[in-house]
Parts: sequence; structure tokens; C-alpha cells
Amino acid sequence: MDNLLTSINSPQDLRQLDKKQLPQLAEELRALIVESVQQTGGHISSNLGVIELTLALHYVYDTPDDRLVWDVGHQSYVHKILTGRRERMNSMRQPGGLSGFPKRGESEFDTFGVGHSSTSISAALGMALAAQANDDPRHAVAIIGDGALTAGQAYEALAHAGDLSANLLVILNDNEMSISKNVGGMANYLAKLLSGNFYTSAREGSKKVLEKIPPAWEIARRAEEHMKGMVVPGTLFEEMGFNYIGPIDGHDIDTLIATLSNLRKRKGPQFLHIVTKKGKGFEPAEKQPCKYHGVSPANSKSSGPSYTQVFGRWLCDMAKQDKDLIGITPAMCEGSGLNRFAEDFPDRYFDVGIAEQHSVTLAAGLACEGKKPVVAIYSTFLQRAYDQLIHDVALQNLPVMFAIDRAGLVGADGPTHAGSFDLSYLRCIPNMVVMAPADENECRQMLTTGFHHNGPTAVRYPRGTGIGRDIDPALNTIEIGKAELRRKGKKVAILAFGSLVDAAEQAAQQIDASVVNMRFVKPLDTTLIHQLADEHDLLITIEENAVMGGAGSAVNEYLREIGHDVAIRLMGLPDKFIDHGVHKQMLSDCGLDANGIIDVINRYFPA
Repeated sequence: MDNLLTSINSPQDLRQLDKKQLPQLAEELRALIVESVQQTGGHISSNLGVIELTLALHYVYDTPDDRLVWDVGHQSYVHKILTGRRERMNSMRQPGGLSGFPKRGESEFDTFGVGHSSTSISAALGMALAAQANDDPRHAVAIIGDGALTAGQAYEALAHAGDLSANLLVILNDNEMSISKNVGGMANYLAKLLSGNFYTSAREGSKKVLEKIPPAWEIARRAEEHMKGMVVPGTLFEEMGFNYIGPIDGHDIDTLIATLSNLRKRKGPQFLHIVTKKGKGFEPAEKQPCKYHGVSPANSKSSGPSYTQVFGRWLCDMAKQDKDLIGITPAMCEGSGLNRFAEDFPDRYFDVGIAEQHSVTLAAGLACEGKKPVVAIYSTFLQRAYDQLIHDVALQNLPVMFAIDRAGLVGADGPTHAGSFDLSYLRCIPNMVVMAPADENECRQMLTTGFHHNGPTAVRYPRGTGIGRDIDPALNTIEIGKAELRRKGKKVAILAFGSLVDAAEQAAQQIDASVVNMRFVKPLDTTLIHQLADEHDLLITIEENAVMGGAGSAVNEYLREIGHDVAIRLMGLPDKFIDHGVHKQMLSDCGLDANGIIDVINRYFPA
């Protein structure tokens, strides 16, 4: 049997195939995804689940003129393969290679950059409204799934779209059977019928006649709604103004193509509900879709526990001591290390879905009633709940602790997931205590410190493993606002925050500099900073955070406030988004390693 995939370099090539050939192409795509992702790392389960859907979309729609917006972005690997990037799949998430998410600069087929979830309907609606304003007949399609419909923004967009006449199709990829199990021959048949021309013409004709008799039209409308409600679960979406179709089998290519072809002819907001299986066609991923949601490259190795694991163990240990501890996460149980806690303390564990804003205000409400909530959240996701952080937690000075994972650069996941800004956006909030551990043991101590503090706290730690420090099982605290002088040297003092303390110590050994593990971004150890400024000619601050407004800026602001004229150089992430790559090399490229520190010092003290 000839290989079909090698002949597909664009959706136009795909459309030349007979529909009967598409199931073979689907299996070839499955084999390629499993092979390539196991080499490069990335998302397997979600991509295996959308193969038939992606084929049907590019087969029916005139892409890239018709706009496809993927949500969440890690469903887009098949889309990338079919749009001219097949030969580059082995570069996925590698330095200089393909992004793991849709990226506008990568291809004209990537209509919208996606990393965070639940943005597709808003973006696609904007595109549909632009087409309407330009009298352009092109279509806009939002493909939302993998839990993304749990976020408030998705419902805000649905409510708006349903009130407009723009030609928008929203496809719900229901891959967890979260809304309905009503899938089969009858459901597929009804979807074809309800999306077809005969039903549409009959409905519109009846509407014109019966609208002249309002009571009769209202009875007919309610009867139709009742009939659809008995066989399909779309009442919510119908009430929001959408024409709901489904649920249908998302792996039945014939049904998908027929239904999409019908919907492409329809005007106004349409909603198609499909049901798929995560990991479809790859048995390990089908049995454990969460485990195979995101995988590391086959040759990757890790030594020692990750910071995420350190947090997970601490959370269980602290929960055993304090019955008021509550663990909260916005849909990142496994990613944030809460698996064991969820098993051991199910009554104190809350996964709120992709609803970061809700997770923060929920924690605030719990804190009001004497509970001690711990919100486990990625740095880049906490950005989405900034108002709640300020208004609902900090303004009321409530004891909520934020365990902020993925702080700093995140390697292969790239700029959409990089925690580049949390020190900047946290330190300007009154009442916040902000901590950055230098190693695994200090992370555990800071988590304990934050938990016992009667106010809002944040502990931010990087992705991956630490430097291999032994971890004391005791739940010890450290003094808030107290830095640690690690090394006494001459002329230069390096004030290092969190993950870059080790690089500072490596540099100091070569140039005889003082090194301080600052520990706290807020409050700063101003006594020690003042002392260091008096005793050294140059202060260097270094952090894995945006240099603009970050921890170094806080040190500089203090020195200017007291009128100290010591020279100071701030080192941090530059004012740009940094593409995906290997974490160590990314830091080196930004000058945030021992060599980078030495270069700064040599420029200040030229030989």
C-alpha cells in the first residue's frame, strides 16, 4: 500500500484525495505523531484524539483563507503536519525548530498564537466580525477542547457571539465525555439531518409563516427545543444563540465531513459537539491519557526530585499536621505535583478547571472562614488572575499562599509558558511576601514559612530539578525578609535571587566576589543591602525574571531612596520574548550564567 502522507505538503494536496483514502492517512498520521513526539517530547494524547477532525476540517474548509483557531494549542500537531511542516516534526520544541503551539510567524495556516487556553472563541469571533465588516465570505472556526471550555472567557465569548450574526463555527472537542455520552449511529444521523439543507429550509419556512401568529410560533419553537433537548444536550448553547449540532463521533471521518460540509453553508453562529478519545490508536495513551498528555523525549534523564515533587511532598506533610490546609489548582493536578495530595486528602483538594480567576477568589473565600488555602499554579497562568490576586486576596490581607511553579524560562515550552514576569507583577502589590528559593531544601522551608504567615505569600520556583541539595524532612521556617550571605569577597557583591544563586557562586569563585542568597524579593533585607553597598564598589543583581521592574529594580529603588551612590548592574531576562530551546543554553544566551556575570564585572573593571 502506497504511503499517502509523503504526498501531502498542503491542505490542497489533501483535498485531491478520495474520502475513502482518509482512514489510511489517519493511521499514517498516528504513527508519525507517536514516533516524532517520543523523540522530541510534547503532547501525544490530545493530538491523537483530533486526527480525524483535523483531516475533515482541512478537507472541507479552504484553509488558510478560512480561519482555523486551535484551542488549546497542543491539539495542533496534525494541523502542522498537513500544512507543510511534516519534514520538520523532528525539530518540534527543539532550538530553532517548530513551536509546540500555533505561532503566527511560523505559518500562514497558524491564524492565531495559542499557549494559554480558552481564547479561541474570542479570537475566531473577532476574525468573523472582521470578515463580515469587509463583506468577505471566508469562514472562522474555533476548535476548543481538552478542558478549555471550563474557563470563563470561553463563556463570555459564546454569550457575545450568540447575540451576533457573524458566521462563526465553534467545535467542542469533548475528549473526556464531560458533557455527554450520547454518541452513536442515531446521534450521527440526527447531526447530519439537523445540519442539512432540508431541515434548515423547513425550519426557516415555518418560522416565516408562524411568526405572523406569535402564540403558534412560540409553541413551535418550544416544541423544537424540547425535541432537540431529548436527543442532544445542546440546550445551553441554543439558549446562548447558537444552532447546536451533535454530539457526533469525532473519529468518524464520513460523518465529520458531511456535517462540516452542511455547517459551512449555514449562516450565523453554529456549534458542533464532537466526542473523541484522547490517545486514540495508541494503547498506552488510551489507557493513561493524563500520563501521555505531555511526555519528555525518550533519551531525557533527570536526577533527584523536581521542585514540583518537592512541593507535592511538602503539601502532604503539611496537610497531615494542619487539618485546615486546602489544596487548589486550576486544572494542573499532575503538572503542579498534587497527585498524591488528591489521593490522600480528597476532601481538601479542589481542581477548579481552567479557571484561574475563580481559583484565587475561591481561596480568598476559604481564607475568610479560617481555612489555609494553598494555590498551586504556574507563573504564566497566575497572570490570568491578576485582578483577583490584588483585589480579593492582597487588599484584604488574606492568608493565601501561592506555590508558583514554572518560574523563569521553561525550555521547550517556550514564551507562552515562561514565567518571566511574576517577580515584577508580585512585588508591586501591598501586603505580599515574595520568596525565591536557591535550592530544594530552601523551597521546602519557604513553603512552610509562607503557610504560617498571616497574610498573602508567594513562593516561586523553576521547572525541573534543583542543584541536588539534601532535603530536611522537618517543616522548618526561615525569618521573613532575611537574606543569607553565602560568600565574602572583595570589590563586587552579587545579589542573587532564587534559581541563579548557584551561577553567582560559580562566578564568585573565579573573581573573589561576595555572594548573597537574597531569598526574599519582598520584603528585601535592606540592612544587608546597605552594608554591602558600603563595603563594595559594585553590586550586581541577578534573577530569572524580566529585568524591567524585577527584583533588581527593587534593590536599585532602595539604594536610590536612601541616596547611596554605589554602582549597580541589574541582570535578568531582556525586554523580549525568548523562543523555546534548551534551558541552560537559553540562560547562557541571556548572559544569566557564571560567564555572563564575569563578563559584566570585566566590563566594569577592565584589565
